[in-house]
Amino acid sequence: MRSDIKIPKRIASIIIHSLKGGVVPRLGLPYITVGRKDEIDALLHDMDIIADGGASFRFIVGKYGSGKSFLLQSVRNYMMDNGFVVADCDLSPERRLQGTKGQGLATYKELIQNIATKTRPEGGALNLILDKWIMNVQNKVATEGDLEGDALYEATQKEISNIIMSMDELVHGFDFAKLIKMYYKAYYTDDAQLKSNITKWFRGEYSTKTEAKNELMVNIIVSDDDWYEYIKLFAQFFKMAGYKGFMIMIDELVNIYKIPNAITRQYNYEKILTMYNDTLQGKAKNLGFIMCGTPLAIEDKRRGVYSYEALRSRLTEGKFSREGARDMLAPIIRLDPLSAEEMLVLCGKLASIHEVLYDYDLDITDEDLSLFIRIEYTRVGADTMITPREIIRDFIELLDILYQKKDLDIKTILNSDEFSFAKSNLLEKQDETLSLLSDTSGRKDDFASFNI
Repeated sequence: MRSDIKIPKRIASIIIHSLKGGVVPRLGLPYITVGRKDEIDALLHDMDIIADGGASFRFIVGKYGSGKSFLLQSVRNYMMDNGFVVADCDLSPERRLQGTKGQGLATYKELIQNIATKTRPEGGALNLILDKWIMNVQNKVATEGDLEGDALYEATQKEISNIIMSMDELVHGFDFAKLIKMYYKAYYTDDAQLKSNITKWFRGEYSTKTEAKNELMVNIIVSDDDWYEYIKLFAQFFKMAGYKGFMIMIDELVNIYKIPNAITRQYNYEKILTMYNDTLQGKAKNLGFIMCGTPLAIEDKRRGVYSYEALRSRLTEGKFSREGARDMLAPIIRLDPLSAEEMLVLCGKLASIHEVLYDYDLDITDEDLSLFIRIEYTRVGADTMITPREIIRDFIELLDILYQKKDLDIKTILNSDEFSFAKSNLLEKQDETLSLLSDTSGRKDDFASFNI
């Protein structure tokens, strides 16, 4: 199961240290992606729908450490590489979808700050997108009309107005389009202050309408109540700017579940219903949503998403979906546990990356990896409670010890008293798991299919 991975040491460091800390690395995911083929295919199908002018809405449901964030980041990277604009954020007590103290606006601000593209994957790409689009329009006008100076400025303003004319039909579209034309003026005259003010408005950082009117001559600002309308405007603008669509990724829905006030929770679920209906009814274009939460945050009929009847009736699974045969076209994608085979492949990849990071030869065989996986999967309660996060952290800790203690070998560690609690259960299940993991060397083609 070991493989020679050619990976920059910087990326290897990000992968190993992020996973050991229990978080998903932003970079290098293709080096460690295994499993989730059906889930990824389903989300990539949504990508085609968005690119064709449609919209999509998905929930990804799984317990803590099951791989929700990993799947989210994998799809995020793939969409950026294929011409999409993406924005992601985690909900928190200060960031919700709706609130009375600016929590909804805080989510909007985080999303706009995290706008990312292939050339700016770390976020903060809004000004880059605006400048690139304006430059392309201006160059096109200059080339076709052989114009320069004031004539070029007037012709480019007219072309921009023609391109964004359709935005006037959307809620707040007139003011949004006005600000884009104003941004071109700032771009052409190299007015850094005006550009900064317009960017400030797009980011939702004006606290009063008076302040916005004084600085930009617009009578509205982004607020808690209407921030979602501006997300739809951005989606349409990004399409006009040459991108395929706009994908919004929101994690940690459990923070809505945790809201103590029932009325506030219902307002947040009502906002989700609005987004869901817009995407399915064609009111949103070139826009996708992926929201992640735990089973409790979704299915609890007292506090979860299912406590809002209009959502529960739309999202509840039918009678035929079950583990191993999920309906990947349904609004909810449930993450089944990664198999022992898939975790074996992943551990082999991590061992190779660990070698690259610390520049040493790791004395670990396929049989050692199989033993580690068997022990992990035969612990008491592992059939229902074990998660990829726990196994990964255990394995990286094991690799770190082997690197630091050259006099130890993996069999000594796995046979130590610290693992004795797993051994009693291991004997009972060893025959079953051994048949699953045996002859791994002859199954590399099967494992390869799990990669993106």
